[in-house]
Amino acid sequence: MKLHLLTLIAAVLSFAANAALAENVNVYSGRHYDTDLALYDQFTKETGIKVNLIEGKADELIERVANEGQFSPADVLITVDAGRLWRAEERGLFQPIQSEILSSRIPSHLQHPEGKWFGLSKRARVIIYRAAAGLPEGLSSYEDLAKPEFKGLVCVRTSSNIYNLSLMASIIERAGEAEAETWAKAVVDNFARPPQGNDTSQIRAVASGECELSIVNTYYVARFLGSEDEKLRKTAENVGVLFPNQETTGTHVNISGAGVLTHAPNRENAIKFIEFLSSDYAQKILAEGNNEYPAVASVAVSGPVASLGDFEEDQVNANVLGVNQPLAVKVFDRAGWK
Repeated sequence: MKLHLLTLIAAVLSFAANAALAENVNVYSGRHYDTDLALYDQFTKETGIKVNLIEGKADELIERVANEGQFSPADVLITVDAGRLWRAEERGLFQPIQSEILSSRIPSHLQHPEGKWFGLSKRARVIIYRAAAGLPEGLSSYEDLAKPEFKGLVCVRTSSNIYNLSLMASIIERAGEAEAETWAKAVVDNFARPPQGNDTSQIRAVASGECELSIVNTYYVARFLGSEDEKLRKTAENVGVLFPNQETTGTHVNISGAGVLTHAPNRENAIKFIEFLSSDYAQKILAEGNNEYPAVASVAVSGPVASLGDFEEDQVNANVLGVNQPLAVKVFDRAGWK
């Protein structure tokens, strides 16, 4: 009898353990940082919910979820840039959720108007200049890059780059299509070389004097500043950083963000997971992992990016960066920005 009771208790405990293991959230992520992995482990410790992670390039993950359809095991999609969140939304991949935690902690301009996704961290797209030459007179905004006095001085990435598409989308929202096209044409006239490379290439080009001005994301500059490689630190020290439009609309910002997928098999766990990512603890780690800024305003900025200083950010809703993306492509094409 005693042996039977012990066997029964063991069976119950085994079932309970298996049930606990059955608590999962399946995450498809376009972010690739070891700090994120440690963060997911902490979520499991606090909730008992296991995070099953698949990493990949954002557009490939979006295509994968679309192809998996109603049979997709994915609960959450995390990706970089509001333009990519919009691409996923356009494919019908996100479902709206109601969360008082997310609605109150994430600023309204960094979340989808219907709760389909929420910003988790942010970066600013800034103008850099050669530090030895100093900040050029008459330069304080994105619009100023079109001034004729900067002819032959500007290095940029291609127009197909998602960061530039999102910047153009925000300019269209603020200034209108016609004015945005006029601006883009004038910037093209000021190119020092054909568009090429990534943001890192632009930093090196300005630091070396190949060109005088460029547009980059803050986290690239911060990576150089915080690098253990002395050469990279010196490269960063050779560029100055201007947060544009401080007297007008504010500096353009973009986000990493996450949403609950339409066919999420673990919907409630998915919501808990994203809510956890908005906590003070998670916000600090998410931001520091890629030298970004926390999405939650009350969380202090830390790491090398903090040395760039405070700034006023554009309050246009991040969803606009996707909605205006097709028009941004057309404006760039008409302007000759390759």
